[in-house]
Amino acid sequence: MPYSQFTSVGKVKETFQLRTIEGVRFLPELEPITPSETLLNYLAESLPVAIATGSEKARSEGIVYPVLLEVRRLLNREISLFSGEDFTVDESVGLNGVCDFLLSRSPEQLDIETPAVIIIEAKKADLKSGLGQCIASMIAAQRFNEAKNRSIPTIYGSVSNGSQWRFIQLQGSIVTIDLADYPLPPVDQILAFLVFMAQNCALN
Repeated sequence: MPYSQFTSVGKVKETFQLRTIEGVRFLPELEPITPSETLLNYLAESLPVAIATGSEKARSEGIVYPVLLEVRRLLNREISLFSGEDFTVDESVGLNGVCDFLLSRSPEQLDIETPAVIIIEAKKADLKSGLGQCIASMIAAQRFNEAKNRSIPTIYGSVSNGSQWRFIQLQGSIVTIDLADYPLPPVDQILAFLVFMAQNCALN
């Protein structure tokens, strides 16, 4: 069964013996990052269409992907971005299937290389419905890194419908879920969060 079998936080907690902490903000107060004119102009066109149509695909391609491309640009293309790639780590426990978006600290773009640091799950509307699937993908990233001796102390994740973003942190077997939904627009704060997460993943 793929990541999508984890339809609730409870199911992924039970499967992987996780402990969850809810409602805690783990991201620091950060200065917003001014986006490029390219991103601003693109979002000005894509946001109204993606939100009006309501489709998950439109929100994913029209909002989330351009934002993640901007994060890669801000980090001088020293990270890699994958969209819709197969990320099978351990099929025996359900850690298989496709990740909506994955960011790696490796600049290599042909294949997913360690360390995988951020998982983004795109949803049509209800963010809660994507939390279990996102956490399972984060567990897969953690194990993927460990298997290649590139473990990092923190894996980050987000569930987003484009106009709202909810963030998750995985450290060992402890999952912290910030229950606040951060809006887009403005994109400035979301960029600051994502850049911080990509930069904050030091290797053990």
